[in-house]
Amino acid sequence: MTSDLAAFPAVRRERVLSAPVHAVYRAWLDPATLQRWLAPGSLECVRALVDERVGGRYRIWQTDSDQPVGGFDAQLLELVPDRRIVWRWGFIGPDRDAGPMFDSLLTVTLDEAPQGGTRLVLVHEQLDALAAAMPHVAGQVGAGWDSVLDRLTETI
Repeated sequence: MTSDLAAFPAVRRERVLSAPVHAVYRAWLDPATLQRWLAPGSLECVRALVDERVGGRYRIWQTDSDQPVGGFDAQLLELVPDRRIVWRWGFIGPDRDAGPMFDSLLTVTLDEAPQGGTRLVLVHEQLDALAAAMPHVAGQVGAGWDSVLDRLTETI
């Protein structure tokens, strides 16, 4: 049986950051640093938990004007120090335990940039479940990552 919903396109973003590869890699795994940048637009990351191991949990709590809006409940699938991180990335609403979760796959790859600094490539895919349930949110994933990566650039 085929789905009536066409596959939602993957989001791909590439940035060159002036920070060294190790600093960028750590910015994705250090809870205190994550709180400074992992929230798009007007949202704020108020809490981050990282169990830094393959299979470990990766949880982000976000608010908007001090009101909980949910965040992400993810699992680390792959850790290649200073090179690559892969997550099973779950979008969740404010009721983290009872609300639905929409799984996707997020991959961040890091390399030394030719002119110095770090070349970051982010690919967020398997967004079909989110697109089916909340197309308005799925349609903003690319813009959300643009905002978040701007904040990362300013943070490190």
